[in-house]
Amino acid sequence: MSGNSDEATAPGADWDALAASFDDEPDHGLRDPEVRRAWAARLASWLPALPGDVLDLGCGTGSLSLLAAEQGHRVTGVDLSPAMVELARAKLAGRDAVFLTGDAAAPPVGEQRFDAVLVRHVLWTLPDPGRALRHWRQLLRPGGRLVLVEGVWGSVSPVGIPADRVTALLGPLAGQARVERLSDDPSLWGREVADERYAVVATYG
Repeated sequence: MSGNSDEATAPGADWDALAASFDDEPDHGLRDPEVRRAWAARLASWLPALPGDVLDLGCGTGSLSLLAAEQGHRVTGVDLSPAMVELARAKLAGRDAVFLTGDAAAPPVGEQRFDAVLVRHVLWTLPDPGRALRHWRQLLRPGGRLVLVEGVWGSVSPVGIPADRVTALLGPLAGQARVERLSDDPSLWGREVADERYAVVATYG
């Protein structure tokens, strides 16, 4: 689940209908080599150095899942849209990756535990982001990390979730959280952006 270049797509959007054109956005499809390299470098700095198990929630068509798999991680992707999941399966065919249709806030992964939970442009859409964060924290192994890529999009009627709200919600979970500003790196977006875009990496144990 993700926002488009200028304004985030509203919760409740028809993601199956949007799936076919989803990768046309530079930061979705990562088709531009410079954009792809920029996301790969950031992901390498956010995810564990050693190959591990990564849960990609709201994985969309699997572009970040593919980068994680290329860096040696075993990936489980979850998305509410069956059409997105099918595209992700095709994109990562032959790789160590599994894709499931389900709710990112309560992913259908049973008792499985992960070294990293990666979530891009999903938290802001959830009715109870604090509850989702608490659940995601429980899916981590000791020493695991939450990687949250979020923002506040649009200038007329902005939507999203500010970084300080995310760090406040993470506070009770007793990890070490750092915020990385992404707005001033046009290579991530395929253009200059003026709104608030950031990543929060929270490590536990």
